Amino acid sequence: MSDAFRWHGGRLAVAQERYGSVEPWIDLSTGINPVPWPGSSRIAVDWASLPDPSALAELEAVAAAHFGLPPAHVCAVPGSEIGLRMVGQLIDRPACYLTPGYRTHGEAFAKARPVGDPAEAPSGSVLMMASPNNPDGRVFAREQLLALAERMQWLVIDEAFADCMPGGSIAPDIGEGRQLVVLRSFGKFFGLAGARLGFVLGPTPIVAACRRMLGDWPVSAAAIAFGTAAYRDRGWINATIESLREQAAGLDALLARHGLVARGDCPLFRLVERDDAAQLFEHLARRAILTRPFHAQPRWLRFGLPADAAAMERLDKALADG
Repeated sequence: MSDAFRWHGGRLAVAQERYGSVEPWIDLSTGINPVPWPGSSRIAVDWASLPDPSALAELEAVAAAHFGLPPAHVCAVPGSEIGLRMVGQLIDRPACYLTPGYRTHGEAFAKARPVGDPAEAPSGSVLMMASPNNPDGRVFAREQLLALAERMQWLVIDEAFADCMPGGSIAPDIGEGRQLVVLRSFGKFFGLAGARLGFVLGPTPIVAACRRMLGDWPVSAAAIAFGTAAYRDRGWINATIESLREQAAGLDALLARHGLVARGDCPLFRLVERDDAAQLFEHLARRAILTRPFHAQPRWLRFGLPADAAAMERLDKALADG
């Protein structure tokens, strides 16, 4: 197995080159909604002009309403990973980061060290963590996060998957008197990762500093247009939250039929653990189904949601053939 698959999801071109296949590939290696928001195909993007500042302000206002806080605490960025690296530079203190978690979390802060439990982070330090967490799908209660925010010098929460589970977001608790920063992603829930749109949410000094670092045109015209319209589409958002729960329950049942116990509460992916995880990855890849293995946890394999009934059927058959 190539290390490329253990480093990050979405290496479909590498998989196609390595394993071939006459069947279309099913990419279950990411935690991205496989059924994207459909409105992007109906929006005409003005590629000839620079994005207008008023359009960017409108995007941030609409996104702020979705997140549950005032627009002054929201800064649009070209992807939440870039936002995280910016925050790491702005805070620029030794930090702890929750593990297992995103590789970027350990890279964003100088002299960062891993902790297996938030309680292990020393009081008065900087703590970086995700909720829902990736890859294990842990969700931390809002009350627990608020208690951590009081104990930490800075608490930085990656809520890339929070749109699937909106009741647990800590974003509405951001304010001037709390050393709390939240990262949000547009692409995962809305299924439009190529738009490269995310948000830094925090006290106004952090937001203002992010804006200075990014300059006048931080995100593309397409990201502005898609994001503004998508965050306004409450009907699609509410229906998708419910449908993702149903799809995740269906995936849980499918995996259980084959002796695979699904872990995690985030509906966009499930984690399984078994001794032959590497062999299972290879078995599925030879049937044009890409999953997500992990270098540091060789017994783990993460499954994203299949896009439709046909993809679920192919996964079911491939697991049965194993």
